[in-house]
Amino acid sequence: MSEGVGNRASAHRAPQVDDSAFVAPSAILEGQVRVGARASIWPLAVLRGDSDTITVGEDTNVQDGVVMHADPGFPATLGSRVTVGHRAVVHGAQVDDDCLVGIGAILLNGVHLGAGSLVGAGAVLTEGMQVPPGSVVLGVPGRVVRPVTDRQRQRIQDSAASYVKASRRQKETS
Repeated sequence: MSEGVGNRASAHRAPQVDDSAFVAPSAILEGQVRVGARASIWPLAVLRGDSDTITVGEDTNVQDGVVMHADPGFPATLGSRVTVGHRAVVHGAQVDDDCLVGIGAILLNGVHLGAGSLVGAGAVLTEGMQVPPGSVVLGVPGRVVRPVTDRQRQRIQDSAASYVKASRRQKETS
């Protein structure tokens, strides 16, 4: 397990962080948190798995100021190659592979974001919302407005890849 300043056990459950992952010193991981290979958790992110599990998949990035929490029966799960933008909130939601959650977006308990989807900045996905794969979700409350374009799909892939590279640089210099 990779030990960062903010990694803490909660109710005798310590975070599990893959050795290839990057966790910024100011990030807080508490309790039932699992971080996959080459994933990155950036400054001031808080992942609090005191009530249920939080899982961050391979090559996924959780950017500055993101809050992830889970309620009993509502684990918070990010698949592989997911980007969660600055100051977003993922609370008891499931985000499948190859998604982008925009800056300041909020995903509430029971949300399921299908693979390859994009959530616009500031969108609020209300409790229990089910988003089909490859969808663009915008607004408050969030609604599916159209399918993801090829350009957006490429942007999602590029974002995940660029954060894998950035986290590698951070690990090499720290």
